[in-house]
Amino acid sequence: MNDSSWGAPPSAGLRGPGGQGTSPGYGWEVPTSSAGPAHEVGEAAQTRPMPTVPHAGDDSGEAADRDRGAARLSGPLFRDEREPQPGPRQPAGRRPTPPDPAPDPASDGARGAGAGQGKKSAGRNLRAAIGVGIGLGVIILASLFIYKPVFVGVVAVAVVVGLWELTSRLTERKDIRVPLVPLAVGGVAMVVAGYVRGAQGAVVAVALTALAVLVWRMTEPPDNYLRDVTAGVFAAFYVPFLATFVALMLDTDDGPWRVLTFLLLTVVSDTGAYAVGWRFGKHPLAPRISPGKTREGLLGAVAFAMVAGALCMQYLIDDGVWWQGLLLGLVAAVSATLGDLGESMIKRDLGIKDMGKLLPGHGGIMDRLDSLLPTAPVVWLLLVIFVGGG
Repeated sequence: MNDSSWGAPPSAGLRGPGGQGTSPGYGWEVPTSSAGPAHEVGEAAQTRPMPTVPHAGDDSGEAADRDRGAARLSGPLFRDEREPQPGPRQPAGRRPTPPDPAPDPASDGARGAGAGQGKKSAGRNLRAAIGVGIGLGVIILASLFIYKPVFVGVVAVAVVVGLWELTSRLTERKDIRVPLVPLAVGGVAMVVAGYVRGAQGAVVAVALTALAVLVWRMTEPPDNYLRDVTAGVFAAFYVPFLATFVALMLDTDDGPWRVLTFLLLTVVSDTGAYAVGWRFGKHPLAPRISPGKTREGLLGAVAFAMVAGALCMQYLIDDGVWWQGLLLGLVAAVSATLGDLGESMIKRDLGIKDMGKLLPGHGGIMDRLDSLLPTAPVVWLLLVIFVGGG
């Protein structure tokens, strides 16, 4: 490679006599033929430009290549190569827009009016939900005021179905194999013992149920034994043990009215949270757990429940006083909200929207028991403090 391929200094280009081009700046001559095409001194008489590699650390290498007419490394080296077509470029200073995230399967957008959303939607079949709700209400009220043992049977059936939904989802999503048979038998025993023998009978039943879960799981290989029995004991306390407090409320002289008060407070709290949150909800309550719940919805739940509690204590509960109902409604609204958030945590961990599909418009039984279960011991305890055990 001769030096002319790298280009000549700006002083080149003067012709000497005899068709010889001189380069006075360097003191040597580059012969040029008069018969051939004339080239300026320093202009490469080649069929293709030679690539030029910029000096290391020189940020102006590319610009210098353009000034000298040399080829860049990014361009084609041969004539039969095609210049690569540039792709679409983003505007300067703007980052590519990421795709919208997929909807979370465990999101509770139907509750609390979807904080931060422009379009508010119930997210469920309201007609089916209302119909199922009325049907359940008729069954509960008829069994509650006509014959108490039938209502105890309704609670026991709800407990068994709830346990089946919970253990099925644990197996499907986490491969946690909880023994359902001892849980179902023990759950029914807890509810019946609570109604027949009171709190002492319920405590004995839950202890025996936990022991039965430990023994039943021993019939299978020891792999993941601790994980499975821990989930089984949790399920025993979460569903049937909390439901036992409903049977404890029923086992009093005004038991049906106490149970009705408990049900009304929970339902009114959920309704107030939904109505106020849907209309005024703007500030999320727990966005990482349940994005649809708002602080405004919680205030609505508290206000509705306190009014309902005052009316129930004044007119339904023997020796009850309205101000006691205000406190009862406040605590019930908070416990119902915490229970709802607790099950939302479980469903979010499992990656599911509903625990089941048994109730059209509602999901599963556990999706209706989520706020009822933790509210039952709270209402039972406050009623015992306010008006006694009956």
